[in-house]
Amino acid sequence: MTSTPTITPAATGVDTTDDLLRTGAVVHAGSGAARQWWRDAVIYQVYPRSFADANGDGIGDIPGVTARLDHLEALGVDAVWLSPFYRSPQNDAGYDVADYRDVDPLFGTLADFDDLLAGAHARGIRVIVDLVPNHSSDQHAWFQAALAAAPGSAERARYMFRDGRGADGSQEPNNWQSIFGGPAWTRVTEPDGSPGQWYLHLFDSTQPDLDWTNPEVRAEFEDVLRFWLDRGVDGFRVDVAHGLVKADGLPDWDGHVEMVAGSTDDAADESTGDVEPGAPEDGSTGAGNHGPMFDQDGVHDVYRAWHRVLAEYDGDRCLVAEAWVEPLSRLARYVRPDEMHQAFNFSFLTTGWDAAALRTVMEASYRANDEVGAPTTWVLSNHDVVRHPSRLGSADPSLKVNGVFATDPQPDEELGLRRARAASLLMLGLPGSAYLYQGEELGLPEHTALPAEVRQDPAFFRTGGTEAGRDGCRVPLPWSADAPGYGFGPAGDPWLPQPESFARYAADVQYGVEGSTFETYRGALALRKAEGLGHGALAWLEAFAASADVVALRNQDVVVLANLGTEPVVLPRGAQVLIASGPVLADRSADPQMRVPADTTVWLRA
Repeated sequence: MTSTPTITPAATGVDTTDDLLRTGAVVHAGSGAARQWWRDAVIYQVYPRSFADANGDGIGDIPGVTARLDHLEALGVDAVWLSPFYRSPQNDAGYDVADYRDVDPLFGTLADFDDLLAGAHARGIRVIVDLVPNHSSDQHAWFQAALAAAPGSAERARYMFRDGRGADGSQEPNNWQSIFGGPAWTRVTEPDGSPGQWYLHLFDSTQPDLDWTNPEVRAEFEDVLRFWLDRGVDGFRVDVAHGLVKADGLPDWDGHVEMVAGSTDDAADESTGDVEPGAPEDGSTGAGNHGPMFDQDGVHDVYRAWHRVLAEYDGDRCLVAEAWVEPLSRLARYVRPDEMHQAFNFSFLTTGWDAAALRTVMEASYRANDEVGAPTTWVLSNHDVVRHPSRLGSADPSLKVNGVFATDPQPDEELGLRRARAASLLMLGLPGSAYLYQGEELGLPEHTALPAEVRQDPAFFRTGGTEAGRDGCRVPLPWSADAPGYGFGPAGDPWLPQPESFARYAADVQYGVEGSTFETYRGALALRKAEGLGHGALAWLEAFAASADVVALRNQDVVVLANLGTEPVVLPRGAQVLIASGPVLADRSADPQMRVPADTTVWLRA
């Protein structure tokens, strides 16, 4: 970004606080008090194997989460989302489910889950669980039955079994590639020992895709929903929500399948022309998945049926879509009134550190979601992407990388943390709901130096080690700076090694420390709730509407101003700073004038 001179009152016309508060275009009219809790909730993602280890085996578990609920209560979140804890061979960290109605012994028992649910509810924290409907594990009873059954059987009809091409059926049914690398088809050996049919797996070969045209599949998952709703869960995060239904006939496709912002292979996209980012005004960043395996119209029938199931229960249960779909107007179809309730805004997540681009994606998000009466669901990090302190500390903050090797250019840790705190405070100042990924409230960076021998992500292995994968954002949390394993568990030997830098990010050295990342998040969540920002209205501030370096808006009675430039923004005298992502400078006069440094966000009283 080019250097700009200090932004002063004279340069902007912001001579007084009244001038600062003068609003321009209204972006979002607001919804008054939230009608349902999920419309403005701040939801915290718990990745159980890396959150807290209670039994000392080096892997996080459900009792570990329960033991740390006080941390989440102190932080001030409204709900937690638990990544999969179901019975699983753990070939993809639990996203290969063998039994959707039980807890894997690695994480505990159903009784442990009930204790966690009760403990969270007692603290006013709701619980959302992950649901993985696109595929099961190959160890699921259904798939084992399919392997034992004949082609054309009812057992095989639950999955995407197809005959191969060629005279002897030795060629894949189509040319689709797995998101994790390699072909998306695996050939089975029939019970008589002969080479047989092929089955589709958009992910690992141990994750066969279910056939959602089959009524039995639909009925099974509606029953799974009821199983967990009956136990008292408050909703479901739906994995690969845009992938359940494939195009009729499973046609060949010349494009390259990318699942998340994590793929580093853009060559196929550029060569085919099939994956073009949308026009700038629609907020697209190229993060959407394309092809006949994604975003088919039939998925919406599934979610309408699920909506009806949730409506049978009290308490405003919710569905949130993990749908890498662009443009945002297309994503908004998932949150129409009779479908899902939230959809992660991955266009926002993948927007670089650029004021104009951020304003564009925010405007496009509200425009699309307001059209269907849904909240916008903001997110900056999760278990599938490089943590945003490291993304924003990279030479190219919009870089879409799936993991970082030690041999790659390394992020600037100090710059990344400063920008990450600013980005988070900007996000939390927006109307809508917001998701936090465990550890971001501590400012954790990506672990960028994991050796090959400890990596576990199937994307690393299926690409022959050319893609680092997602292990770097999944490293166990540091709770205590001076304890073995930084207090993750009693054994001090977590399933992935933690970098030495985690000592300075440990929770216990941040609690009660003014200006720490944890206390900044905690303060922001308290203010967000007190000021009603989650269900507020949003308008740009006139004085900064054309600025190349500033995002400035008014939400309720609060001004949110993010300085993405290289020079300070000078505020008029009398501006009252409520919270800031970093130090705000002031002169030494009797009536001090404050300056917002580069890569800093402030909330001001309006």
